[in-house]
Amino acid sequence: MATLVSVAAGQDYELLTADDFLEWLEPGKSADLIDGEIELHSPVSIAHARLLNFVDRLLGSYVDRHKLGEVFREVVAVRLSSRNVFMPDLAFYRADRGDVFRETHTVGAPDLVVEVLSPRTAERDIGVKFAEYEQHGVREYWILDPETRAHRFYRREGELLVEFCGAADGNSRPDDPGRPRVIESSVVPGFFVRREWLNPEQLPSLDDALEAIEAGQRG
Repeated sequence: MATLVSVAAGQDYELLTADDFLEWLEPGKSADLIDGEIELHSPVSIAHARLLNFVDRLLGSYVDRHKLGEVFREVVAVRLSSRNVFMPDLAFYRADRGDVFRETHTVGAPDLVVEVLSPRTAERDIGVKFAEYEQHGVREYWILDPETRAHRFYRREGELLVEFCGAADGNSRPDDPGRPRVIESSVVPGFFVRREWLNPEQLPSLDDALEAIEAGQRG
């Protein structure tokens, strides 16, 4: 049941529960429930769509080939708490986590979350959603920026997500030689991406990238 909150006389609003949100959610709707409030997803840029398409196909193909688990894109709701339900751009669950699946959503943080930033959602992705995923045990969190290409990558160390292969700062050039060129996942065994693959203006072919991963060609 939604909770009625009053901040002043005549200024009431409702905080939805996860159950309220999941009942409201239906095919074709794309939104997050953040601290009890619905945040609708907006159309994204072509660069955003191209980068997400590539990473989705690359990660999904690799995971399927090696039977490592399942990758979901945007349409699966992830219930983290009583007032937080997110629909991440990409979510990977290991094959041994079959207990998280319900008919219409999953329960608990994915092993890996990938979010591609857009101007409307960036603040949420690197703020409240980052903190919520961290609190609920996500093991890796990748934040990809199709505009600046200053991508950041985090993995769990104890209770916190710690950057392991990101930009020194948001103003770093995408081709800065001081930044690691290869990002290796500790969650998806054997999977990595080269930083130059994450330029939406110069994406490699899927077959070439998969072949490089299978051959361990990191350079």
